[in-house]
Amino acid sequence: MTAKIAYADVEVGTELPAQSFPVTRATLVRYAGASGDFNPIHYNERFAKEVGLPDVIAHGMFTMAEAVRVVTDWAGDPAAVVEYGVRFTKPVVVPDDDKGALIEVTAKVAAKLDDNTVRVDLIATCAGQKVLGMSRAVVRLA
Repeated sequence: MTAKIAYADVEVGTELPAQSFPVTRATLVRYAGASGDFNPIHYNERFAKEVGLPDVIAHGMFTMAEAVRVVTDWAGDPAAVVEYGVRFTKPVVVPDDDKGALIEVTAKVAAKLDDNTVRVDLIATCAGQKVLGMSRAVVRLA
């Protein structure tokens, strides 16, 4: 499948609409159930602190998935993403309160590649800290 955006209409430097994604402890419980990842660092504050974390943290794959939503929403077709990778640089700490954490994501087209594809570079932050590094997606456009 290809995106609904035309390759010819996109330039290097094109910014994708930024998005913010709230994360609460309830979000983490639902993700654990869906993914089967029940590591206690994602729900047990005492355990997380015992292993040296500041508090419960979001699943890395959850953070990665939330970030790429900026790209899939822009492209109009999740199947248009043909490649995606990140480095996990900082955890998303999720406090036990009514607000939780907020993952903020910006992205822009960094390169036009062959075969109607573009490379999109993403920046994902939480509480002012970059949580994903080298976050890049290759997207096939129309």
